[in-house]
Amino acid sequence: MPSTLALRCVHLFAGCSDEVLQHIALLCNWRTVAAKTSLFSRESSGGEVYFLLNGRVRITSYSELGREVSFRDYEAGEHFGDLSAIDGQQRSADVIAIEDSLVVSISSAQFLALLDQNALIARHMMQHLTQLVRKLTDRVLELSNLDVPTRVQMELLRLAQAIEPDGSARIEPAPTHAALAGKISATREQVAREISALTKRGLIRKEGSRLLRICAVSDLEALVAMTKRQAV
Repeated sequence: MPSTLALRCVHLFAGCSDEVLQHIALLCNWRTVAAKTSLFSRESSGGEVYFLLNGRVRITSYSELGREVSFRDYEAGEHFGDLSAIDGQQRSADVIAIEDSLVVSISSAQFLALLDQNALIARHMMQHLTQLVRKLTDRVLELSNLDVPTRVQMELLRLAQAIEPDGSARIEPAPTHAALAGKISATREQVAREISALTKRGLIRKEGSRLLRICAVSDLEALVAMTKRQAV
């Protein structure tokens, strides 16, 4: 059912009044999506914008040789599909739910009307696009200048959740080697070797089937910083 309370988790709508959220809630198409369900694929048509209220989805694509390239996982509060809504072009990536998820969507015309009518949402959208450009710039520099082990280490730090009192951090669920490889433009075998090396050095450890722990975040950060200095 349409809910202004559920929409409050969406970063793009931060600070919006109850009246604005109620208007958006009535515009949206609300639905649950099972894990492993595709929401849309690269080069498909359609300009709906999706807002993730619960669960996780993965933004990914495939090369001509069938190799998966993962951009990132989106969690509750994030949105996707906005690029096609803005420029009217085909989708630029595949999006698949990796957990059971609750999503809402609006048409491209409705999304553009929101940006025209609400300066706060439009400003948040500009900030989002600016952050996207900055992140993509950082990724290009990483892929151009850093070796696979360092890219693995940096991705683990990006995935780390809040640092705990003992200086460690959890990554849950633990990413597969294939998922990590897709995010850093490496092979699964290269990732597996680096994960094994970090485990032997005591920098990370597996806890059960779903949890990977960075034993000392500061130590892993220091290792990355040293490698970056050597690469300059």
